[in-house]
Amino acid sequence: MRETTPFEKIDLHLIRVLHTVIAERSVSRAAVRLGMHQPAVSTALKRLRDLSGDPILVRSGGGMQPTDAALRMLEPAAAILQSAEHLFTDARAFDPRSSARTFRIAASDYLDPQFLPKLVALLKKQAPLCAVELQALSQGVDYSGQLAQGEVDVVIGNWPQPPTELRMAQLFSDEPVCLVSQSHPAVRRGWTAEEWLDAEHIAPMPTHPGAKGVIDEALNAQGLHRNIAVRCAHFGLMPQMVASSLLVLTTGRQFCERYAAQLPLAILPVPVPLPQMRYYQLWHDRTHHSSAGAWLREAVKNTALLL
Repeated sequence: MRETTPFEKIDLHLIRVLHTVIAERSVSRAAVRLGMHQPAVSTALKRLRDLSGDPILVRSGGGMQPTDAALRMLEPAAAILQSAEHLFTDARAFDPRSSARTFRIAASDYLDPQFLPKLVALLKKQAPLCAVELQALSQGVDYSGQLAQGEVDVVIGNWPQPPTELRMAQLFSDEPVCLVSQSHPAVRRGWTAEEWLDAEHIAPMPTHPGAKGVIDEALNAQGLHRNIAVRCAHFGLMPQMVASSLLVLTTGRQFCERYAAQLPLAILPVPVPLPQMRYYQLWHDRTHHSSAGAWLREAVKNTALLL
């Protein structure tokens, strides 16, 4: 009788557990993400340890860390899962009416507040059986790695210089303006460039230490520097902070107009020349020829046209 090889003991479910446990660095978090009970994930992890001869996760401080061997397995596991997901879908061409795949989208909350709701509505209307996962783009998120590993399908946001290793398509441009409280002195008397620079500004957290957003990149190019008094990781909360203070939020007009219609806010021009804010969708080469990926990117583009 032929001896069973280690490869024949591996199924797709085991690969999914492997990828999720390494990515989450936690059995309990992996169980939540997989929709499994924790003991079942622990049992699968034991099988993976036996097959690989490696502990995969080891204790480090108060948490768990993947071993070097586990980190080397992460990208191949993502490639296997993505290939399996697209194996039959792409062979038949993607049919949004019957497909039951999952679309994973990472986006910043400084987009027009209506963008993601409109996108989800379009996706659920045209692809009713597909699941949609919306992930935040926050400080420390390696979105380039997520795209490469198949953890997200597209990333939507704006960058001073989009990564050159990724595919990119511009979605829309927006004029930078200032959002202030209706009681802000500048609403009555206006402001000079110097007054605007000296005002107390609120800005998002940098994507990594030392990073600058599009506004500050443009100011630095002119040898200017604004007074950032508050930084916040939650862009959607900033308009409420501005409404009850003398803080100044400088961002795209579409975002500001949505909130100015709901809160005691005013929109003022920026007294310093700034370039248009450009928003993009990014994707990886590995999904460039995917029919499902192409359909999703077209849906994102069509949503941008509706704004």
